Amino acid sequence: MEQEKPDFIYQADRFADIRILRFQVPGFEGLTVQQKILLYFLSEAALSGRDIIWDQNYRYNLLIRYVLEKVYHNLKTEAVDNDHDEFLVYLKRIWFSNGIHHHYSTDKIIPGFSGEFLALQIRSLEWNELSELFQGQNELIAFIIPILFDPSVAAKRVSQDSDKDLVAGSANNYYQGITQPEAESFYTAKLKNAGKRPVSCGLNSRLVKENGKPVEKIWKAGGLYSGVIEKVVYWLTRALPFFENSLQRESVNKLIEYYQTGDLKLFDEYNILWVKEQDAQVDFINGFIETYGDPLGFKGSWEALVNFRNIESTKRTEVVCKNAQWFEDHSPVNERFKKKQVQGMSAKVITAVQLGGDCYPATPIGINLPNADWIRQEYGSKSVTIENITHAYHQASLESGLPEEFCNSEEEILLDRKWGFIADNLHTDLHECLGHGSGQLLPGVSTDTLRNYYSPMEEARADLYALYFIMDKYLEKLGIVPSEEVPRTLYNSYIRNGLVTQLVRIEPGKDIEQAHMRCRQLITSWCYEKGKTQNVIEKYSRNGKTYVRINDYSGLRQLFAQLLAEIQRIKSEGDYEAARNLIESYAIKVDRKLHTEVLSRYKKLNLAPYTGFLNPELIPVLSNGEIVDIEITYPQDYSAQMLKYSGEYSFLKLIN
Repeated sequence: MEQEKPDFIYQADRFADIRILRFQVPGFEGLTVQQKILLYFLSEAALSGRDIIWDQNYRYNLLIRYVLEKVYHNLKTEAVDNDHDEFLVYLKRIWFSNGIHHHYSTDKIIPGFSGEFLALQIRSLEWNELSELFQGQNELIAFIIPILFDPSVAAKRVSQDSDKDLVAGSANNYYQGITQPEAESFYTAKLKNAGKRPVSCGLNSRLVKENGKPVEKIWKAGGLYSGVIEKVVYWLTRALPFFENSLQRESVNKLIEYYQTGDLKLFDEYNILWVKEQDAQVDFINGFIETYGDPLGFKGSWEALVNFRNIESTKRTEVVCKNAQWFEDHSPVNERFKKKQVQGMSAKVITAVQLGGDCYPATPIGINLPNADWIRQEYGSKSVTIENITHAYHQASLESGLPEEFCNSEEEILLDRKWGFIADNLHTDLHECLGHGSGQLLPGVSTDTLRNYYSPMEEARADLYALYFIMDKYLEKLGIVPSEEVPRTLYNSYIRNGLVTQLVRIEPGKDIEQAHMRCRQLITSWCYEKGKTQNVIEKYSRNGKTYVRINDYSGLRQLFAQLLAEIQRIKSEGDYEAARNLIESYAIKVDRKLHTEVLSRYKKLNLAPYTGFLNPELIPVLSNGEIVDIEITYPQDYSAQMLKYSGEYSFLKLIN
């Protein structure tokens, strides 16, 4: 990381199970004025979409945020009783999760303060905008108290219980008055004659019932979320003169047209142009993209990420991409499922400048887009590793004590400290660049076939691809892996995390629901079971504590190969029952005794299992009314940033 501020303070806040970090933007000062102005306009577009993800996550999130922020401003500063303290923690938690459901488990967050306390605070508020929705404070109180305090009301944002109606059991705002069979029937009919280049049906709409029939309400200018989308389009339009080449401008014009019309064919055309554009240093993501928040896998949550290329670090990903066909040819999967010709695969290491929507405050560390499989097949994809984010994680973890508590030996601790940052970045590179971009579907097969199991299966496929190839001598030959200790370090941390340490993110008595966690448990549990006879992975107890040790790294790599081959087969053939069997057998259930032990050990470290980030602030420098430069600052007050965003980027009605 170049141009790093030497005394930079990473941690800005800590509450409940969450820590808030700051990240640096090294290299920003070295960009051209044109690039910095472009980053500013794109950042405004990213921040303007904030309300969408709140409303997508739950229909009454915006109302709840508005009321609680009004209460926050009205709280007596001298009050220090428990209800006040718990109120502040709760407000920070829902800011972090973009709503009242935990960002990872999707369980509703139950307040630590009392309903009586909240009712008292609401009665003390001045009555203004809310008078259009409620007759008075008492009506509002009667409406909001059950939503926040009754565990049975809106209990989960995303239901994963395949034995029940997934739509009815999910509190998200993607469907209104619709059952799972109705939604699946509606989209199955749309996909029936979609051809070889299907649009991503349902990606940018809410499905509602009108006159007894399902109807899509499109998220577009003039449609649902118009107030926000018009603001996003405004900033994208202002950015147009500052893009770095004509192809980039053409792609953004297509994105604007898509936002204005809601036509998903235009979104595909935008994605194709976006993939083709490879030369610009500044880039961004903005749109309805990932479908993790919809249990049926149709609806895209709104997200944004503004960034620029880390030129030096990108050299390693460029080497990987240039050799993508070699990796595809040498993949341990059946020949029928391999791409005969890898198209347009690109990868880069980026520096994040601004996070928005579903990427804020909790953000991914790597991304591979677009998601449409036919676009990947014909045009390729872009993969990114967000290195200034992984750097912030690494710096904040140096004194955590986590390796000392859970690594099985001093040697493993030393390997983690020496190679952990490099191993994790390489894993992300290979996962995003090669993993997601590899393989092909058989004719007539759609990714929608795997339904609610698609996300964890796809993440497992990409993880296994990275895990398998990081130990290949070819990567050493290419100069990507600097030492044979790097893959060993990654294998150690991956198995330790999947079998043990990721359990700190699960509440007592709960099972695993988040897609990436299911992916990791699927891989590690399957490999542990299948490798038992050869003692590939060993679980053992020392001083009453459970540890894991890899006894055969080569044997583990072969297990990764076997599972990768099977998961690729399942995806390529659309084998829903096989996907269901793998996930239900290996990815969900938690060893309660081990879970209790791990939680106890983790609690003694006084760490937060979840991490989010404060955004830097970009400030225009004006001369005679014109922007002549952009300054960057690094705020330290989490609450102040959240309140600032609510004050400046609230463009939707409170109930939509």
